Amino acid sequence: MENHFDLFHLPQQFAIDAGQLDKAYREVQGRVHPDRFANATDAEKRVAMQWATRANEAYQTLKNPYKRARYLCELNGVDLQIESNTAMPGDFLMQQLEWRESLADAKAIKDVTALEVLQEDVETARKQEVERIGRLLDAKQFNDAGAGVRKLMFLEKFSIEISHHIDQLDG
Repeated sequence: MENHFDLFHLPQQFAIDAGQLDKAYREVQGRVHPDRFANATDAEKRVAMQWATRANEAYQTLKNPYKRARYLCELNGVDLQIESNTAMPGDFLMQQLEWRESLADAKAIKDVTALEVLQEDVETARKQEVERIGRLLDAKQFNDAGAGVRKLMFLEKFSIEISHHIDQLDG
């Protein structure tokens, strides 16, 4: 079975051209869209639906940097152990503690501005980590990239958590 990159005829690397991805996705969807199979047999309709679903899944994976990095690691034999391996470098753990304290303080006094500043800090760290992971993946350093993917997972979840608290206070 071809991988997501093969499906869209893209090189198997972290750095991808978003425009090329979008174009390739539209081309695949155009070929397998269920509307094109309105007069087809049930079996043909099922196969078209499976391909459309697969194309959607592949597109969602490749357009999201976290999912793309995770997918590339897995394609290259790295077991990320997302649920069981929570080991992180000490400096990152200290940063997490500081961010958690800032979040708790801002929530306690309902300070939206402090939450927004925290969100910006986390977003900056997320962007830096994405860039670092991209360099590692494109240099075929998949195990090191895998450790970065675990960090990125935390950053993604924490960013969502902060956004949720901002929305609660704004709403």
